[in-house]
Amino acid sequence: MPCRGAAATPDSLAVSDQLSDTVIIRRLKEMNSFISIPYNATVRNNIILYAHATPLSMGRILGLAEYYMPIFEEALDRYGLPLELKYLPVVESKLDPLAVSPAGAKGLWQFIYPTAKRYGLKISSYEDERLDVVKSSDAAARCLRDSYKELGDWVLAICAYNCGSGNVRKAIQRAGSRRFWDIYPYLPRETRGYVPAYIGAMYAIRWHSEYGIVPVPAALPVAVDTFEIKQNLHFRQIHEVAGIPVNTLREVNPQYIRDIVPGNEGPCILMVPQEWTSAFVKAEGPKLYSHRAAQLLNTQKTTPPAQAPRDNSYTVYIVKEGDNLYNIAKLYPGVSAAKISEYNNLSSAFIRPGMKLKIPRI
Repeated sequence: MPCRGAAATPDSLAVSDQLSDTVIIRRLKEMNSFISIPYNATVRNNIILYAHATPLSMGRILGLAEYYMPIFEEALDRYGLPLELKYLPVVESKLDPLAVSPAGAKGLWQFIYPTAKRYGLKISSYEDERLDVVKSSDAAARCLRDSYKELGDWVLAICAYNCGSGNVRKAIQRAGSRRFWDIYPYLPRETRGYVPAYIGAMYAIRWHSEYGIVPVPAALPVAVDTFEIKQNLHFRQIHEVAGIPVNTLREVNPQYIRDIVPGNEGPCILMVPQEWTSAFVKAEGPKLYSHRAAQLLNTQKTTPPAQAPRDNSYTVYIVKEGDNLYNIAKLYPGVSAAKISEYNNLSSAFIRPGMKLKIPRI
């Protein structure tokens, strides 16, 4: 069973860079990764695409990494796993906790529904723990641990996180080998680029300064405190009584998909930025839970959000089998592959059939 849904598909876009293979290989060795790092032209392309072709996207990822990576490391360390696995969510979601794939995979670690339930993540009308940074990281660590126990190799376990251990076992049987590049042709198409993308992301984050990539500070708190909530509580109640901005509560509690902490179902954890801890402690009590409760917690009156106005500044292209950014760009005069990548906030040139790309109108 796959641990996630749709994945990136490698394309044949060739990229150039002034660095020699010798320099890149030396830098990869200096990273001293516990997980073996295979290298060839495909890996080189991904390294360049992550580190050189999308500096704005990587700058944003670096800023988010300062907040999320310690959470990933803690979960991986809890199960004795290599900390280098913390780079997988860069490939999965570009560190967007609200990311949703065309196949319905959600969160930083991109869990599909069945696998999320298998690893104990709660999904209800109020809450989706695939979006909970701490709980989804713990589940991902357990998923990776199980794949490694079954396959006995971390590169193969990474492949299995993308396409499931069954597909990896089939590729091993067909290739008569357990080496990644030997089984590469027998893996699902969308999985072949997964390990190279992982290496590209890991390399770009480690050597970002050599490429002039500057972290973009993320609007996330340096530290948070946790509170156990045992009654239903709306973010607007907290905002109106304690003063904490609703968007701030959403940023650190993305799992509460309707702005309601469902404490009536059992104790729930609410994260509050430390700068607001004192205000929440002073506000917590009967006054907080009763404030406009009949209005804000009446889910029968909940209406769907208004449809956003249509943006006519771009057209949509649906990716077909065999497409790559370079060939798509040739269909639109004045639009480059790099422009499409930047416009869609892609962290690599990997695209998959069915993906919808926004093509800017020139």
